[in-house]
Amino acid sequence: MDLSIIILNYNTCELTINAIKSVYASHTHYKYEIIVVDNNSADASVQTINENFPSTVLIKNDENYGFAKGNNIGIRKATGRYILLLNSDTEVQEDTLETMIAFMDSNRSIGAAGCKVVLPDGSLDKACRRGFPTPSASFYYAFGISKLFPDSPRLNQYQLSHLDPDQDYPVDCLVGAFMMVRREAFEQVGLLDENFFMYGEDIDWCYRIKQGGWNIHYYPYTQIVHHKGASSRRKPFKIIYEFHRAMYLFHKKHYQTRYNFLVNYFVYLGIFVKFAVSVALNRFGSVR
Repeated sequence: MDLSIIILNYNTCELTINAIKSVYASHTHYKYEIIVVDNNSADASVQTINENFPSTVLIKNDENYGFAKGNNIGIRKATGRYILLLNSDTEVQEDTLETMIAFMDSNRSIGAAGCKVVLPDGSLDKACRRGFPTPSASFYYAFGISKLFPDSPRLNQYQLSHLDPDQDYPVDCLVGAFMMVRREAFEQVGLLDENFFMYGEDIDWCYRIKQGGWNIHYYPYTQIVHHKGASSRRKPFKIIYEFHRAMYLFHKKHYQTRYNFLVNYFVYLGIFVKFAVSVALNRFGSVR
């Protein structure tokens, strides 16, 4: 098996069906398998997937384990030379699998690669190629300084807006919506960190893959559509909480020992303040 495609489903029946259809419409000579992991959905996902795609491997969890653990369950069942994390709210192009596997086969030093990811309106999903969220990169991003100087490499360390999204280059991290990972790489560094529930695990995985001596590459000569945030503008409290908890976990795991007390204090304070503001805006800003 060349590729194992892991799709995590949680109450996204229609989106997941469309994602699977886009994969089966692929034109590729490579052999692939689709593994859908259902995180105890309350909708008709399991029955619908079983009826429409009987050749798809379907794993039904008895609770919502989150993104990292859910994907790990699928990865452990995978037999491919590569695994592809593919969000349920995405659609691949006909050439996406062929292009990306061929690229990985031609570049043995690359542990993980991602293609161009666009939103339904055609704009770039900026998370598809990023730098690591160091304290300085996070500061420039959080306070909007990077937007004021979009051509500055120093001030755009996180979203890399100074780089051409239509050119390929090595990056620090990709997005979990589409991440193709070489088996040798994840067997060396381990699976996704299950301490992260639904954010940050992709950045953490890329960090560990790079620490393991592998390269990570952005390859935009094929693309996928990401129906990001398709559910609701107003977010449940848990989503906001997990987003900010992921920031805390990543800094504590990888950066806390590299910086002094004062830097760490302001990082954690900034995360708390941002969390409080996000909760307030979500609660009161959505009221019309």
